[in-house]
Amino acid sequence: MTTPGYSEKESWPLWEVFVRAGRGLSHVHVGSLHAPDATLAVRNARDLYTRRREGLSIWVVPAAAVTTSDPDARDEWFESPAGKNYRHAVYYTHAEGVRHL
Repeated sequence: MTTPGYSEKESWPLWEVFVRAGRGLSHVHVGSLHAPDATLAVRNARDLYTRRREGLSIWVVPAAAVTTSDPDARDEWFESPAGKNYRHAVYYTHAEGVRHL
């Protein structure tokens, strides 16, 4: 048996793994893995990322299907416009009894 990714013919696609820790929570990216298809990617993700019963559900997404921003363009993408700090959620309070905000 050859190691996945050892040669170009044997390479498996990369999958991004998201796990939801509890009801009402969002899925959170926990890592990546190589697998030949989505079914095995979910099984491998379960074994790799939820060994201690951390999750309720797992999503896997082909890494090739994910579009990201350029990390080198971080400042222009995420810098807050001057004088508009009120747009950040940290300036607002949430009502008591509202969970998972």
